[in-house]
Amino acid sequence: MIDRTLARRLYLALLTALFLPLTALAGEGPFIILQSTTSTQNSGLYEAILPRFTEATGIEVRVVAVGTGQALRNARNCDGDVVIVHARAAEEEFVAAGYGLERRDLMYNDFVIVGPGDDPAGVAGAGSAAEALRAIARARAPFASRGDDSGTHKKEMALWAAAGLDPLAASGTWYRETGSGMGATLNTAVGMGAYALSDRATWIAFANKDDFRILFEGDPALFNQYGIIMVNPANCPDVKAGPAQRFIDWMLSPEGQRAIAAYRMGGQQLFHPNAEGG
Repeated sequence: MIDRTLARRLYLALLTALFLPLTALAGEGPFIILQSTTSTQNSGLYEAILPRFTEATGIEVRVVAVGTGQALRNARNCDGDVVIVHARAAEEEFVAAGYGLERRDLMYNDFVIVGPGDDPAGVAGAGSAAEALRAIARARAPFASRGDDSGTHKKEMALWAAAGLDPLAASGTWYRETGSGMGATLNTAVGMGAYALSDRATWIAFANKDDFRILFEGDPALFNQYGIIMVNPANCPDVKAGPAQRFIDWMLSPEGQRAIAAYRMGGQQLFHPNAEGG
């Protein structure tokens, strides 16, 4: 038979185990969930600037880093308060369907085509991004695609279409889809000696370059705009609209825009703020 004192101690221990997480949550500070891209996360931008917002407001920002397509799907499912992504047509569709409120320009950079230093397809001599992709296809040189419906993947597919090519016809041969984020795809590209499309910020921050380098850049078609949107509280009642709006206002403010502009790696600016009035 269990001693009464021991039984009481066990009962109190059980109550403590059950209710401690609840009390911890009750004492937790305010936070919002930001659905965003692996490119912004891989670049180190959020680690650099989000603590400034938290210090100024007391609001923590918890980042879910996935591809743009998945970020928007997560937000449609009410898993998040704010999204920062980079596929304007998909963003505008998200807002038009009532899942998000006003979309605002936040910042931009550009995409680059990277590859092995010996450049077997002769991409460095191309006159346009479309011509560079045609050179890769003509040489049947390995190309690592994210293949994940991210903003980078959407841009890549638009560039292939502009080149008059369907790379999916070569899927599994010279065209390889990783289904991964930008950093993982770059690692795959380096490992197999493949070309890849990358946002410039992730490429600058990427440490495992080996002999890889930027082989093509500068085409206006490679422009990469990021937008910021609040998830619509009318569609998702649990959205923390007040804290979410404070975050958006801060990111678009002169202070937030300066923080974005100040973030550098190796002396290079990774993102260029362009919020109207920011």
